[in-house]
Amino acid sequence: MTILEDIKTFAVIGGDKRQLYLADSLTRDGYSVILGGFEKLVSVGSVTLSDIDSAVCYGDAVIFPVPSVRSDRSLNTPFSDNKYFLTSEQQEQLRHKPVLASMTDKLLRAYPLLQSGAVYDYSKREDFAVLNAVPTAEGAIRRAMELYEGTIAGSRVMVVGFGRIGKVLSKLLCALNADVTVCARKPADLAMIRALGYKAQHTERMVSVQYTDVVFNTVPALIFDETLLKNTSRDTIIIDLASLPGGVDFEAANALGIDACRALSLPGKCAPKTAGEIIKTTVYQLLS
Repeated sequence: MTILEDIKTFAVIGGDKRQLYLADSLTRDGYSVILGGFEKLVSVGSVTLSDIDSAVCYGDAVIFPVPSVRSDRSLNTPFSDNKYFLTSEQQEQLRHKPVLASMTDKLLRAYPLLQSGAVYDYSKREDFAVLNAVPTAEGAIRRAMELYEGTIAGSRVMVVGFGRIGKVLSKLLCALNADVTVCARKPADLAMIRALGYKAQHTERMVSVQYTDVVFNTVPALIFDETLLKNTSRDTIIIDLASLPGGVDFEAANALGIDACRALSLPGKCAPKTAGEIIKTTVYQLLS
């Protein structure tokens, strides 16, 4: 018997719209769901709105959001005006049931008593990352449509990085008839980029960015430093999708008059329904 087969009630604590769609999807699968840390809501269909203490107590498994905790150790509860911290009693209860969270290293540093419990990090799974590449790529294109005054069709775009997001993003941009250049370092990636019909550029040999309308950076390392930005067209829009600290020197970009923005957590902002389903799918895999 798997852990999932023993679960009748899920507790969902904190989070944004992703967790609301997650809760709704869990109830559609026949589970009881208790929401904790959502005081701003009046009702959520058949989901039970409660307090965090009750959610921790009565949930057979507890799901925390993306991210699970803020920098001050408080739980990530944007649907509440209150700040919540796990008490020693709540941590003791959580030690005896499955806890599913994102960025668990931060959660465990904030609440070390959980280290002896069954804590699963759904955000570190490859299937979670792959599935999230699609809403991230769509969100990035949506952001580009908001910032760029032309159409994506016929525009000259650059995708820096050919990982999960870079692959999906390049494909979607090509389908929209953009002129796509993809930057990568590995010879195998550069060969695949050319095989797929995109223009290829070696990341480490990129000394200037000219005649490019929109750049999407997916590499979590400083690519667009002051030197490269000085050789970047002032008409180019740079959208940084990389996790913090990102790949763009925003201070230098601002000083040079280059329109650069950071676009993080796009699945939750642009496709919360799909993002909630992805969390549920990954949770099921972990508990099975």
